[in-house]
Amino acid sequence: MTEEERFLDFATVREMLYDAQDRRGSLKYEQKWALQHAEWAASEARNGIKTDPAVFEELRTKLLGVETCAKHPDLAAKLAELMPAAPEDVRAVFGSKRIKIEDSEINAVLDIVRQVI
Repeated sequence: MTEEERFLDFATVREMLYDAQDRRGSLKYEQKWALQHAEWAASEARNGIKTDPAVFEELRTKLLGVETCAKHPDLAAKLAELMPAAPEDVRAVFGSKRIKIEDSEINAVLDIVRQVI
């Protein structure tokens, strides 16, 4: 996977933007908004669970073991970031690309999320 294809969680993006701010002294307008969004998305305010890069990577890797997720690594990364707690959440992620996922795979995704977090 090249650097351009690497999937990042919001906590990692937040840290990258803080590093850029430290190096440059300031951020551009768009970067400030991205930082504000990343701070919110990585916090407990978004889904009740604070995002951690190590947890994101472990969850993404384990989700790639589910057949449908393995075919769509971008959706596996999205699920790892969202940490779904209900079947509807998993269906919504796959439904956004009109991909059908079996109930057994949805349960496997939810089990993996529960085990990791």
